[in-house]
Amino acid sequence: MSGLLGARTCSSPGEASDLKYPLGTRLREPLTEARFQQLFGDEEQVQELPTEPVGPKLCRMWRRPASACSRPGAWRLLQARLPPLRWLPLYRWRAWLLGDAVAGVTVGVVHVPQGMAFALLTSVPPVFGLYTSFFPVLIYSLLGTGRHLSTGTFAVLSLMTGSAVERLVPEPLSRNLSGIEKEQLDAQRVGAAAAVAFGSGALMQLGMFVLQLGVLSTFLSEPVVKALTSGAALHVLVSQLPSLLGLSLPRQIGCFSLFKTLAAVLTSLPRSSPAELTISALSLALLVPVKELNVRFRDKLPTPIPGEIVMVLLASVLCFTSSLDTKYNVQIVGLLPEGFPQPLLPSLAELPRILADSLPIALVTFAVSASLASMYADKYSYTIDPNQELLAHGVSNLISSFFSCFPNSASLATTSLLVDAGGNTQLAGLFSCIVVLLVLLWLGPFFYYLPKAVLACINISSMRQMFFQMQELPQLWHISRMDFAVWIVTWVAVVTLNVDLGLAVGVIFSMMTVVCRTQRVQCLALGLAEGTELYRPLRESHRLLQVPGLCILRYPTPLYFGTRGNFRRILEWHLGLGEGGKASPKPVAEPVRVVVLDFSGVTFADAAGAREVAQLASRCRDVGIHLLLAQCNASVLETLARAGVLDRVTPQQLFVSVQDAAAHALEKLVRGSSVWSGSQEVLH
Repeated sequence: MSGLLGARTCSSPGEASDLKYPLGTRLREPLTEARFQQLFGDEEQVQELPTEPVGPKLCRMWRRPASACSRPGAWRLLQARLPPLRWLPLYRWRAWLLGDAVAGVTVGVVHVPQGMAFALLTSVPPVFGLYTSFFPVLIYSLLGTGRHLSTGTFAVLSLMTGSAVERLVPEPLSRNLSGIEKEQLDAQRVGAAAAVAFGSGALMQLGMFVLQLGVLSTFLSEPVVKALTSGAALHVLVSQLPSLLGLSLPRQIGCFSLFKTLAAVLTSLPRSSPAELTISALSLALLVPVKELNVRFRDKLPTPIPGEIVMVLLASVLCFTSSLDTKYNVQIVGLLPEGFPQPLLPSLAELPRILADSLPIALVTFAVSASLASMYADKYSYTIDPNQELLAHGVSNLISSFFSCFPNSASLATTSLLVDAGGNTQLAGLFSCIVVLLVLLWLGPFFYYLPKAVLACINISSMRQMFFQMQELPQLWHISRMDFAVWIVTWVAVVTLNVDLGLAVGVIFSMMTVVCRTQRVQCLALGLAEGTELYRPLRESHRLLQVPGLCILRYPTPLYFGTRGNFRRILEWHLGLGEGGKASPKPVAEPVRVVVLDFSGVTFADAAGAREVAQLASRCRDVGIHLLLAQCNASVLETLARAGVLDRVTPQQLFVSVQDAAAHALEKLVRGSSVWSGSQEVLH
């Protein structure tokens, strides 16, 4: 404190050189913002903190694209847009190739049954799930930055897309369709699903990439994403009950669809098929234990046990040898067309109808994929580019929609499987594509007799990780009860309403919790730690010193229209200001002569907040209180200047730190305060 008390203003220009090394000297003058810029800022900077003219700023913005047109700039841009140009020359062929091959084949084997199963969730024939397990995986391997990410079909997106498809192309009430009518209905639904993929890819994700909106993924917090996927898993489970029981029921869509489906299933239980119920029970009895074994012995197994493909082969052989489809009317997959579909532009006439569905699907795609990619990037010490991820998923959905694919994204289950099997880079996706390609070209007929009940069991068993996310709730309650509330509200909204509305409710509630927390902050009064120049909140210790006549306040939240009222009430209480600037009845030992506002926690200020500071400055001037501002960042200073605060607060009242502002305040109290003798006794 002696350094602050003994500080003196430099009397000659020669002494100013010592100020450039304040750590090497014991005494220095308090630094205002203008003085700091003069000593340490760039020579081009103006000391009065003016707003930069628009012309030079625009010129710099135009120079950036021009610099990218040079040969090195073009090569860097090409490397950024085609990541294999960066990682393929550094690929460690001997160390990584075997792991990528094994992981890719393992994931490809899982893609085959899961792709067909998730196609049923989308209300399209199973073969289109195989297309969605091929084209998007191939495209992401060329454009994605997540080395350990496995893309393709995803249950949550399939469920959301299926709801849109059922709304756009509802099944006739008679439900007694001829073969030709069934083919026409399937073709219309495939077109609707492809249109949703086109809309989410081209209009949403590519549009977000052009606008560089990869930062939007931060608005989908971890509790929102986990509650969304967990609630959607319950929707998947309930939606598969008719297939498990062999019931032919219309799919329920809209709000309360989960409860409507449960009611319809309970009402139709007497009509369930014993054969399909037996197949479902046996399939779950095999798939669930195999999933548990793969998780518990993850480190000991050389590669995860492919329970899905084993179940598919066993069920197909059993159905073929026992003629279950003819004897017991068991629903089977049927013929899978060989090769690829004819490229076809989705119907643009459907775009206005699917925009409302494309937006939440695009957001969920990016949120799940970006969070998974970031998690494994942190684990294996590399970085991803969120905007490039937008481009990768946007192009993936756009191009795959030409081949009748439905929306796709990263998958929780297959990504974890790829990592456990030893995958290292995006090259594993190419091996996965080879497996799916073999099925599409040659092995498709082997799945003719596959019961659809087995695909429903695969859908349910793949939800294991999402169901187990509820185990994190006790820990979340311990860490943050606000995040716990966000999780519960989102989950209840997803389960009660539907996935789309539940996502909207979760995001809005999550943002409202942030806004509410900024409005409930407490302004901290600071005191001096004895023997130091540190100012700490007075409530932390009773040994902190408070100078009579000096009030130092820290406001630790943005200053905007939602917090301006709280800011005004807090300052009036601390400074003893009532209505119209008159003194309030607050009891104080000495009247406040100087107030220092620490704005280090004010990350931004809007017009309403800046005007509140201007009004505060006027009221302080009217009652004889000297106002000092400390540690304002550049954007806050610019906003305050535009609001006219600098007409009421001179540059000599803006300081770079609380210590400098306090030193200036003490000098002012020494020179003109009648209470200084008491303050001197307290400090010494």
